Amino acid sequence: MGSPISSALAEIYLQYLEEMYVKHCLENKEITYYKRYVDVILIIFDQNKTCEDTIHNIMNNTDEDLEFKTPRDDSKSINCLDFSINSDANYVDLNIYRKPTYINITIHFTANHPYNHKLAAINYNINRMIAMPIMEQAAKQEWKNIGEIHLVWVGYLIQGGALFHTRKCCTLCLRM
Repeated sequence: MGSPISSALAEIYLQYLEEMYVKHCLENKEITYYKRYVDVILIIFDQNKTCEDTIHNIMNNTDEDLEFKTPRDDSKSINCLDFSINSDANYVDLNIYRKPTYINITIHFTANHPYNHKLAAINYNINRMIAMPIMEQAAKQEWKNIGEIHLVWVGYLIQGGALFHTRKCCTLCLRM
């Protein structure tokens, strides 16, 4: 078992590396988009200004004790965190990704849990759908998924863009 402060030190060190190496690539527009969540890094870059191997070499030459790995897949598709990213020569298509082990079960309304806990999963999925820059068709599909996952199972019903509980008169207005 490691030290309780090891995760904080690792985060501080990764932020230092980002400041020293990644910031320069972002300012020069070699990297278009850079996001990191703990140990998962998503980089989108302009192939006219740099290539995957150059970025990979820069990242791996920052520290001899760190090794950055890139997925090697010719399918032009990658699943990273909550995104499914499909690329073609002319466009990038973003969708919401669920792991194959994901199960469509949430807290049932009649369960003995606080009301705000019951709404948390629904609110999370709706807010994720609204916040992610997905295409209109993907948003419609996600709305359908939310309906299948939550609204039927826990006793909720959608009418006119609002979320109603079928036993109580409580409403959540949704942006679409």
